[in-house]
Order: sequence, then C-alpha cells, then structure tokens
Amino acid sequence: MSDILIVDDERDIRELIADILEDEGYATRLAANSDECMKEINADPPGLIILDIWLKDSRMDGIDILKTVKRDNPDIPIVIISGHGNIEIAVAAIKQGAYDFIEKPFNIDQLMVVIRRAMEASKLRRENAELRRSDVTSCVMVGSSPAFRTLKAQLDKVAKTNSRILLSGPPGAGKEVAARYIHANSLRARGPFVSVNSATIEPERMEEVLFGSHSPERGTTTGLLDEAHGGTLYFDEVADMPLGTQTKILRVLVEQQFQRAGGSDKVRVDIRVISSTTRDLEAEIRRGNFREELYHRLNVVPIEVLPLSERREDIPELARHFIAEFNRTQGLPLRELGEEAAALLQTMPWPGNVRQLRNVIERVLILGPESGPIEAAELPVSEEVSEEESPVVLSPALATLPLREAREMFEREYLLTQINRFGGNISRTANFVGMERSALHRKLKSLGISTANKAGVRVAQICDKADEMASGG
Repeated sequence: MSDILIVDDERDIRELIADILEDEGYATRLAANSDECMKEINADPPGLIILDIWLKDSRMDGIDILKTVKRDNPDIPIVIISGHGNIEIAVAAIKQGAYDFIEKPFNIDQLMVVIRRAMEASKLRRENAELRRSDVTSCVMVGSSPAFRTLKAQLDKVAKTNSRILLSGPPGAGKEVAARYIHANSLRARGPFVSVNSATIEPERMEEVLFGSHSPERGTTTGLLDEAHGGTLYFDEVADMPLGTQTKILRVLVEQQFQRAGGSDKVRVDIRVISSTTRDLEAEIRRGNFREELYHRLNVVPIEVLPLSERREDIPELARHFIAEFNRTQGLPLRELGEEAAALLQTMPWPGNVRQLRNVIERVLILGPESGPIEAAELPVSEEVSEEESPVVLSPALATLPLREAREMFEREYLLTQINRFGGNISRTANFVGMERSALHRKLKSLGISTANKAGVRVAQICDKADEMASGG
C-alpha cells in the first residue's frame, strides 16, 4: 500500500502523471475506467489514488468511485482532478472524502505538493495504526499452572485459524486478554483489533456505532465494522447485544457485508469475530433474549477461561507480572513479593478474579513503601476480619460445634485450600503444611477429601463419604 493509482480516461494524461511521479521516485499503476480502477484496488489497495471526475465509457464516474472507495477503504487518500471543474464539484468531492481537488490543466509543482502531503498523511495513519497494534501489553498471557497451560494450548490451536471463538468465564477472568492473544498470534496480527463492549453502548445507538451511518446532509460516517476490516472484531458481553442488532450481525456473519444506518449500499467487510460472555447463552436463548442462530454462528469453538480460584498456582506469578508492569508504565516501585504475602494472596477469595488481583497490587504499590519486599500485612484484610479484636474470627457454624467436630471442619477447609493453592500437587502441599506425604494422604482420607480432574485441572473436593460423616450418616 505504497504506490499511486492514476485513473483517467485520457491515456496521455495518465502516462504524463505517471512519468512525473516515477521521476520523483513513486511507483505507479494506471487505470482507464472504473472497472480497471476497482480491479486494481481489490487486488492490492494503493497508497494514494489520483482520480479524474469524468470517465468516458465507464460504469461509474469519479464521484461514484470516490464514494465506493471511501466506503470500503476509507484510509486511502484520493486526489480529484478534472478539466471541467467548478466549485460545486470540488465541494461535492471534498464532502465525500476526497483529500484535495485540482483542476486541469494542472500545475506540476502544485500537483506534487498535494501528492506529497497526501502520501505523508497516509503514511502517518499507517504508522499510528502500527503503533497501536504493536502495544502487546494487554495480550500477554501469564501463568504456568496446569489450568493455564491447558487454556494457552487451546488458544494457540485456534489462533492460526479463522474460526469464530466464544470465550466464557466470570467477570475479570481475562477473556479480553485471551481474545487479544488469539489476534496477536493469528494471520491477522497486522490488522486492527477492535473491541465492542455491548454492555456500555446504548441500545438505540448500537447499530450506528457498529455499522456507521449515511445521510445526504452529513455524508458517510464509518463504524466499528469499518475499523475492524482486515482484522478482528471482539464482542465483549455479547449477551447484552439488542435483539435487533443480533439479527443484523447474523447477516454480516453470513454475507460478509452490511448496510449503514440510513444507507442502501452494501459494504463488504473482512473480519474475524471473537465473542465473550459471563452468562449462560443457552439459558438466554430459552428466555428469548438471544438468537439461537447467532449463538451457533459465534460458538464455533467454545473456550472456557477459568476463574482465579481454579488456578491459584499462578497468583504469585501474576502478581510479579503486575508489579513489573506498573513499574514500567506508571513508575511505581519495583518491589519483591514476600513469601508470606504470596501465600496469603493464594488463599484469599478473588470474586473479581485477575482484574481484582491487578487492582490490589496497584493499591499496595501506591500506598506502600518505596522499597523492600511486599509483606502480608500490606494486603487488604477482609471486612469480616478485624485484626485488632482477634486474629481469628469464628463463623457461627464453627462456633456452635464441639471441639472435635470444629477441628475436623477447620482441617478439611484448610487442606482443601492448600491443595487447590498448589494445583492439586500433594507433594508440594505436604511440604508446605509440614507433614509427610503418606501422613497427609491418610489425613485426607479420614477427612473425606479426594482429588480429581476438572476441565483438565487437578482440584481437591469433598467426597460423598465426607458429606455423610458431616451430616451424621
């Protein structure tokens, strides 16, 4: 996309402009009519188009070509030339998106000034887009637990395909990071990644935001589908998309084209769609809130992004990653993560998942000292626990039990937490809690705790026998 396409029905004019531009070091292509012009653009979009308004023996005139190019390739600058120019044509051309307008017979110096400026503007837009796409901070996948390795293997498999992906999981688990990782490792990595948060766009504006709009008064306004052309479109919280918009998105997926709000022309688009949801879409279909046809189009490859509670092994690694990131991006202190702080982070509840962990680390770095390891005392304490009053607060259920049963309940919860913290690894758990491996196995058996695979991850759980013992059966 660095050459110049010259479109003029007069051969002498085409070749004259081409000779001038080639003497200045530009590569050129020539087209005599609209068919040749569109063929060249579709084969390989040029960096700039020099376009004659009046084209003899052509299906489309210059204004029609201008509208079509700006609709499908809005980043290509177009310089209009005409031997029959007047102020009305110039205004119409600029209104439809032309970069500039030059009358024939043109001054060569004037033509070169306009072309240099247009090419420079085009180059700056491409460089800005490349810079946006080169920011890979938000697509870094961090972890080494079995759960994480399973997820990453799935993402690596689907990245090289063009299949549609539906990511499911609780809020804050990292679904958008996973979507960006897929894009960054796909064949579309040099194309745009456009995120659409369906929950934050007002329903009455959704179609205009996605498809753009067209009106005689305001001309054409592009939408997010235009921005995603050649890349990836990510629908975050797709269940929040209005039903009417769902129908139109379904049509886009089937036809790979759409109509702008208020327009009648078909706009072709080449996008890969990745969606995410925190809801059960099949249940939403039964409630009449989501179209079943769209669900099947989006759910070609379903991937579950697990909550942080099911990949506790990764928490220290994630915390250290966030410490380094905040140091690099915000200049916050580059501190070590103390062992006790890491252990506490692994046992804390994380209803907000990775997003909540990130916020906690940022808060600690802002409010804590400039140096030294992060200590457990710096981490936020649950509102239910007051360290000033007592280091241990008994739950009502535990406080009403005899000592033997209370101790058994505590041991069961404690060991469940530690085993899951270490990803189901009994050896590491035994080492941390200070027991021989064989003794720990006996203790787990007496407490009715077993380990099993869940979505490829080893987790501890209470077996049926333990439930019967707890209930007195």
